[in-house]
Amino acid sequence: MLVLLPPSEGKTEPSAGAPLDLAALSSPSLTSVRRRVIDALVRVCEGNATRAAKRLGLGPTQFDELTRNAALPQAPTARADTVYTGVLYAAWDPATLSDAGRAYADDHVATASALFGVVRANDQIPAYRLSAGVELPRLGPVTSLWRKPLGPALDELADGGLLIDLRSGAYVNLHKPSGDLAERTATIRVLSEVDGVRKVVSHFNKATKGEIVRGICEHQLLATTPADLADALRGLGWTVELEGRRLDVVI
Repeated sequence: MLVLLPPSEGKTEPSAGAPLDLAALSSPSLTSVRRRVIDALVRVCEGNATRAAKRLGLGPTQFDELTRNAALPQAPTARADTVYTGVLYAAWDPATLSDAGRAYADDHVATASALFGVVRANDQIPAYRLSAGVELPRLGPVTSLWRKPLGPALDELADGGLLIDLRSGAYVNLHKPSGDLAERTATIRVLSEVDGVRKVVSHFNKATKGEIVRGICEHQLLATTPADLADALRGLGWTVELEGRRLDVVI
């Protein structure tokens, strides 16, 4: 089973750690694409700052992200689950998991990435800034680079089991599961209900997904189907409605 998270735009920069070692990352089949994307991103950020910021969608107060990207090959690294930040990651709070929960996360939780394709929770990565919607010189849209190689990589990480796809927005377009993997994929939608009216609220959606991931890790859940997952989450106290392969969690 694999829980696939979205990345965060903001990241915590490691203060110490070895430089990036692409050969040491999980999913080695992605190494060549990772290297091409990193090389292209570094070249962009070493060039004209105004053009680079526009290409990456950065504002005038975010030019420090260009300096960070330009130094990626030498930048210190840390566990991916400590580099990514934001509402979902704060609610998941992997650093405070039990030893068993953290070990489970290392084996069963990964994050989608425009730079790396996908990384496991314990992969050592630097802080970076690259969104899935960016087009890089000579390479084109980032999404088109990952669409083909990510399929086999995700299938390998899921190891024949259920893929719980929590990605949203452009990161879904990095690769949409197909074939057998699609049949083994479950998604989760969080609905906030007030006075009988249900709607998706971004903050609660992210926070609740983080809490669900934490519960999955701490209880070492190993569901094999969306229905199994729905039953397991109900057992943890969530209100869950199943619609095909989509779970609606109502809060």
